[in-house]
Amino acid sequence: MLIKSSAMFKILLKILKNKFFLVTVAFLVWLIFFDNNNILSRIEARKKLRALQQQKIYYLQEIEKNKKETIDLQTDTGDIEKFAREKYLMKKDSEDVFIMVEEEE
Repeated sequence: MLIKSSAMFKILLKILKNKFFLVTVAFLVWLIFFDNNNILSRIEARKKLRALQQQKIYYLQEIEKNKKETIDLQTDTGDIEKFAREKYLMKKDSEDVFIMVEEEE
């Protein structure tokens, strides 16, 4: 057992003294941590890209919904009245409007 571990230690020491191995390790450390395009900043950029893509999908859906609502408002006068009542709380002169607000606990 002791002979095997000392033999492995000698082999490991020989590998660690190899200048090509040291240069390769130094190069990899430089790429991973210190370069402008290091792995850590790339991972962060990918997370940000995914979040922005999700926002893009959300806003495209909102645009489609608003386009559809705009077309409905331009074509039907009943929808205009409904929209004015719901969004801007408009009312007729003979009406009273009561606003019900749900309180969160």
